Amino acid sequence: MKRTKINDLLKSEDYGKKVNVKGWVRTKRSSKNIAFITLNDGSCLNNIQIVVDLNNFDEKVLDKINTGAAISVDGELIESQGAGQKVELTTKTIEVLGEADPDKYPLQPKKHSLEFLREKAHLRFRTNTFGAITRVRHVMIFAIHKFFNDRGFYNIHTPIITGSDAEGAGEMFRVSILDAKNPPLTEDGKVDFKKDFFGKETNLTVSGQLEAELAALALTQVYTFGPTFRAENSNTSRHLSEFWMIEPEVAFADINDDMDLAEDMLKYLVKYALDNCAEDLVFLSKRLIDEEKNKKQEERSMELIEKLKFVLENEFERITYTEAINILKNSKPNKKKKFQFTIDNWGIDLQSEHERYLVEKHYKKPVMITDYPKEIKAFYMKQNDDGKTVRALDVLFPQIGEIIGGSQREEEYDKLYKRIKELNIPEKTLWWYLETRQFGTVPHSGFGLGFERLMLFITGMGNIRDVIPFPRFPQNAEF
Repeated sequence: MKRTKINDLLKSEDYGKKVNVKGWVRTKRSSKNIAFITLNDGSCLNNIQIVVDLNNFDEKVLDKINTGAAISVDGELIESQGAGQKVELTTKTIEVLGEADPDKYPLQPKKHSLEFLREKAHLRFRTNTFGAITRVRHVMIFAIHKFFNDRGFYNIHTPIITGSDAEGAGEMFRVSILDAKNPPLTEDGKVDFKKDFFGKETNLTVSGQLEAELAALALTQVYTFGPTFRAENSNTSRHLSEFWMIEPEVAFADINDDMDLAEDMLKYLVKYALDNCAEDLVFLSKRLIDEEKNKKQEERSMELIEKLKFVLENEFERITYTEAINILKNSKPNKKKKFQFTIDNWGIDLQSEHERYLVEKHYKKPVMITDYPKEIKAFYMKQNDDGKTVRALDVLFPQIGEIIGGSQREEEYDKLYKRIKELNIPEKTLWWYLETRQFGTVPHSGFGLGFERLMLFITGMGNIRDVIPFPRFPQNAEF
């Protein structure tokens, strides 16, 4: 008999139908003549209840059915007599596909901490929380591709191994086959990368942006969606060493077009989540409320569904960096020294507390900030006529702060070349990028959305390590 997904069975009213279901046991409880087994196959949040008639049922089989075991059930779909479910399955035939020793299986029917589950990442998919996160993650991946495809963008696969540092920060993972203990050296004692696999020093990419720009200057609208890597020694709840980035690039587009695209995309993704992940989002909302029940009211997060609608139902406020600094400088938290990082002068980088104040307290809506000081932004950003600022773009969300960073790109060769020289970036690593400014250059813009940052916002989880299946961070590359 062909297997039916639990998600489909729970929606069915085809009572009396003979069906087969397979999955993993969540719980089992028995009385004298009957046993109840809750089964989940990952197709949805909810379980189906299996009612076992113990008359003429093999006790040895029942003894093998414990939490974590995989079973196959042939049974009859009936209307449930109990509360909490519409249907259930009655059976006399169960095949145990894979046993789980109840004394060793770590995910017993009780609440486990997120820290514990990170240590059991090979099993945490089986919990309600991580089943929900994984389903939402899949839906968001699909939604991103659908958004761009429906708008005529082309998906570009950019290199994972690269010889350039797109951000200029230098925090990159080296890719090499040279002997770590005894590498070949040049005459001046430096590692001779000419003898390495690629004949030069190479690293894992921090961004596909620069290569995506090349494609946009021929195809007009492109986007990347791929893995990126940062060798930043950070153990915060907002940083990963390996994560996924969405990076659209659009030719003939200025900073205003960039802002329009960013707002359209974020609202589309939030709406798609609300429309297609309702069951999992309600569960995640209840989980968050339960997790924060002992916090003071002012320390609690905005309710998850309310927070998503907050983004969807508000037009994003658009301000300049200078306007943001003036608001923050004159704010009560700044004057009363409530900010951890006091705003004193124009030119400093905004911190998460500042971004959240603008969104949650001052404007009470998502905020877009443009025209940042050029000294705190990347070399490739379009320089304004004032000589001090660049056409950068940050999108700020409630509780998370910056969710998107982007800019109009500098299309003028002389300005870009001068900026590269000012920052001592090796010209030989970016000759091809500079050359595009000599052959049919046009204004163009783009941005980067960290997918796991988006997932933090959509799911309400507090740690970025819990929204990616196998997190990579300092001192951890398990699984």
